[in-house]
Amino acid sequence: MANRFLSHNELATKGHTIKYRPWVIAHIEEYPTKAEAVKREKQLKTANGRQFIRGIVKSKFDSSDVLRAG
Repeated sequence: MANRFLSHNELATKGHTIKYRPWVIAHIEEYPTKAEAVKREKQLKTANGRQFIRGIVKSKFDSSDVLRAG
């Protein structure tokens, strides 16, 4: 996970992730298998999953700071 985070914040030179730097960790989930992690990632990319993520962001960060960053 640390390498992926470093890539998003420092190493990437193009793509979606560099537009919204710096990235911060708001939530972590761990799964025993890659298959289970991929299944959860797909679920988070649905409308219900995005609503779940927005709730986490709102609860952990001041909404005005989040809006300025994006």
